[in-house]
Amino acid sequence: MRRSLLLVLLLAGAATTAHAQDLLIRGGKIYTGADSAPTAEVVQVRDGRIAYVGTAAGAPPAEGLRVVDLKGAALFPGFTDGHAHLDGIGWRELTLNLEGSASVADAMARLSAWAEDHTEGPIVGRGWIETHWPEGRFLTRQDLDAAAPGRVVLLGRADGHAVVASTPALAAAGITALTVAPPGGEILKDDAGQPTGMLVDAAEQLVGGLMPQADPEALREAYRAGFRVEAEYGWTGLHFMSAPWADVPLMEAMAEAGEAPIRVYNSVTPDGAAALIAGGPRSVADGRIITRAIKYYADGALGSRGAALFEPYADRPDTTGLMQITEQEIVPLYQAALKGGIQVATHAIGDRGNASVAEWYQQALAGVGPEDRPNGADVRWRIEHAQIVRPSDYHWFQHLPIIASMQPSHAIGDLHFAPARLGDDRLDGAYAWHSLADLGVVVVGGSDAPVERGAPLIEFYAAVARRDLQGFQGPDWRPHEAVDRQTALKMFTLWPAYASFREDELGTIEVGKRADFTAFDVDLMTAPEADIPKGRAVLTVVDGVVVHHAD
Repeated sequence: MRRSLLLVLLLAGAATTAHAQDLLIRGGKIYTGADSAPTAEVVQVRDGRIAYVGTAAGAPPAEGLRVVDLKGAALFPGFTDGHAHLDGIGWRELTLNLEGSASVADAMARLSAWAEDHTEGPIVGRGWIETHWPEGRFLTRQDLDAAAPGRVVLLGRADGHAVVASTPALAAAGITALTVAPPGGEILKDDAGQPTGMLVDAAEQLVGGLMPQADPEALREAYRAGFRVEAEYGWTGLHFMSAPWADVPLMEAMAEAGEAPIRVYNSVTPDGAAALIAGGPRSVADGRIITRAIKYYADGALGSRGAALFEPYADRPDTTGLMQITEQEIVPLYQAALKGGIQVATHAIGDRGNASVAEWYQQALAGVGPEDRPNGADVRWRIEHAQIVRPSDYHWFQHLPIIASMQPSHAIGDLHFAPARLGDDRLDGAYAWHSLADLGVVVVGGSDAPVERGAPLIEFYAAVARRDLQGFQGPDWRPHEAVDRQTALKMFTLWPAYASFREDELGTIEVGKRADFTAFDVDLMTAPEADIPKGRAVLTVVDGVVVHHAD
């Protein structure tokens, strides 16, 4: 249902000005996220902070406050995407997007059309996934060669852990039948021993030099696009995983210039680890851009069979996946981060990947006591994805403790192939949000965009329904792992605030906290599950500034 939003406060272009920060919000259900007072009628904001939350009758005088009439929309604490890739979200808007391709033929028709319109340079795109394709297979170099003859083409699979390269691209990179994949990577080959064009995980690095190098303004435009999309979806903040270290100054400059409408919490690529540890956590523009974490990779993705499993894949018994790093390499890096007061986030999807990371975390923590850590014992380390965890390994998340940073939409996409990859027994502990939350584990909700679409309403729906967008679940998809709506709300508000050390400022609508709000035209707490992803964000407010509103 679409509703107009009366915003008396807005002047054209006022979204980033300091004077548009004193608000009176009313006219819809207000969910505070605070257990002591979960709902309210009115919120007042002064100087970017929440000054009053409660009944209309009990509100102090509203002189000087500009009125936001919700017109029946539901207001929540600002939604934060706990795991996304801001640069990728922006580039998705500017390059070939293969999301939603219905078949190999459809994807290649899109490629052909793009090649006709873009006649110079390499063609780069992403977003294809073969799960529902009638051909039931990965793309190959022959597909790309036919659609864009003679062109260097690189098309990333939706999960970001595999890329298919055209024959000219393979030749330009020097990849032949004799090329050996780097550790943690795989070059898929056909029956004749020739590369199919598919490069998995670390093997993607072999064509990295073919990626067009963006000029500074193009890069800035990609970030502008990413910021715009996220604000329009209703996100007030984003935890930027694998943030390129070289891009951190750009994001900081954009924030200082008023070009960063939402909050960004950076977890940087490993190449920035030494510099971040040496310099310590950094923050600009009153905390709009914070950089205080490092992102490492333990394994690959389930869809491309790179996730590291203890036992072979059920649908390909010749492999158990790909580890990206060893204990000998990573534990010293973890310990250096501990000594520097830097948070660690590690990608782990398979059960072997998750167990390995947990054990490495324990070793690092045991080797660097609280007295040697700038922030004492409060390290708040994270495992990103935590998709397939043996129930016998849940204890790691409880006792270390580990924050489980999980993306609900992965479960409603992966349900169409994960049972075949894993077999039934390993589905116990797969995408186990409910089980982990019940054990007291902080479960941060995210989208992994642009791997997924990145819409908060899809993520919330996935968490509470555990069904795909057509309502399908399947007989073996562990429906008990869906969470209740109060837990889902925390997954996208309070718990991301905790994971970024900001629970005292963000995550609930309470007096004294920063005025970050998201309003949707669907009431997430009462609407039928199927209606949730049909809604839209109608209001996004950060520090009391309206950064998105829908007429």
